[in-house]
Amino acid sequence: MIMRTALRLRVLKTHTPSLFWRPHSTSTPLIEEGCGGLVLKSLSTDVYENLAVEDWIHDNVELQSRNVLFIWRNSPAVVIGRHQNPWQECNLRLLREKGIGLARRRSGGGTVYHDLGNVNLTFFTSRKGYDRARNLGIVTRALKALRPGLDVHATERYDILLNGRFKISGTAARLGRASAYHHCTLLCGTDTTVLAAVLKGACQGIKSNATPSVPSPVLNLTDIDPSLDCGAVTEAVAAEYAAHHGLEPRVAPVDPRDESSLPGIGGLTRALQAWEWVYGKTPRFSVGTSSEVCYKKSNAAVTLNMEVKDGAIVSCAIGTHRDWVPPAVCDQLASQLVGSRFCPSETAVLTAALLRTCPGDGELRDKWGVLCENVAAVMETHA
Repeated sequence: MIMRTALRLRVLKTHTPSLFWRPHSTSTPLIEEGCGGLVLKSLSTDVYENLAVEDWIHDNVELQSRNVLFIWRNSPAVVIGRHQNPWQECNLRLLREKGIGLARRRSGGGTVYHDLGNVNLTFFTSRKGYDRARNLGIVTRALKALRPGLDVHATERYDILLNGRFKISGTAARLGRASAYHHCTLLCGTDTTVLAAVLKGACQGIKSNATPSVPSPVLNLTDIDPSLDCGAVTEAVAAEYAAHHGLEPRVAPVDPRDESSLPGIGGLTRALQAWEWVYGKTPRFSVGTSSEVCYKKSNAAVTLNMEVKDGAIVSCAIGTHRDWVPPAVCDQLASQLVGSRFCPSETAVLTAALLRTCPGDGELRDKWGVLCENVAAVMETHA
């Protein structure tokens, strides 16, 4: 129990739907009329479901006269900013091998790694009441209440540093016409080995105007004090938030799968899971690679240049020495790739189909197969 904070928190015992009501208007306020604000905590550890709750609150809750804090944690996942390129920001192959999800959020900012050792905090206000410095002040005061003398402070970039050097919290925001939210991470006991591995882009040859992440050294709060785990930190932040806003010290559970409480939430979740959003919203970029292929004792350099828009290949050029394969063969393969998604599974299916229709000449057919495999391998490296 957190005795050093201003308030003791209690979790509501009532069933979640009792916290919500449906008016006759098209808007569906999350908080009962007359409530000045609330601290909410997700019952889910699914990244897409929790991001969907953020969208739902932002789009449906009247926030002009109330404040909401949403607390959530995720199973392992990488979350990129709205305007980022996942092929540059993370090791997609490693994510796939480890079964780690990839999500694109609605806010800007850089790429972050989430697991159950990381606490996510989303501060909802009106657009006019939006204040990231105030929110981070609540977080740092809560941490210092748990461990007096803890060296934590917010920077001009709205990160939180530990001991003046190590980043324990990154920040991003979404500003709507009337409503806004600011969310941040808080590293308590995250697996930093996995974090470092997955947040290291494996791609070469990509050129893009997408927003790049700024790497920083990180450290867990539990590395300083084992008692600063997710449970203690969550309770302390919630108590400090309630005290700051004059709210009743309680935490209300939210089930992101409950359509009766959050009408339309399933559709928001599915939209966040869709390939068209996660990958397709990537700003236009180009890929240029050069590699060497080998057939028997014959070697040749192969160049591949592509333009990718909305996650799909819009132009493609493949080149190699004309004595190895005729230019017309490269052109045929390149033309078939245009219009397909920039992803290894689709490229593998496409090249496998092309191999079945390749030229009948024995040596040319074999080289065609090597060329297709090379293109598929490049795509696999980039995803």
